[in-house]
Amino acid sequence: MTPRLSFLIMLFCLIAMGTASLAQADGELLGFAVVSEVPKDKARISAKVSVNDTVSDMKLLASETILNNLIWKKLEICHAMKLEGYKVAEGFQVVTVHVIDASMLPMSLQSFAGDCLIKKAIEIAPLVD
Repeated sequence: MTPRLSFLIMLFCLIAMGTASLAQADGELLGFAVVSEVPKDKARISAKVSVNDTVSDMKLLASETILNNLIWKKLEICHAMKLEGYKVAEGFQVVTVHVIDASMLPMSLQSFAGDCLIKKAIEIAPLVD
């Protein structure tokens, strides 16, 4: 192995270790969610949430900045989201939110999202007329 190659490998390892420790230091989690009930209180939304491929029923807790977000104001049942935030005793404290297509959800949530959309179409679509 040439000295230049070993230096590059060592530099890459140091960068990778630094990035991993920074990601763990802030404690922020990446999660995916599907709204499971018609939202009544926008500050506490019931959803199926997947964090680290573990799905559970949780309340999505919104701060003032999230409550003022146009995406959050328009949430409906079956909407799929990519979230960043923290697990807390009451649910999942949302820091950032992005609405995504249900096909972009992890496999653990896709069947729930599909069932939800079919149920929504059958129950709500006939009432539109």
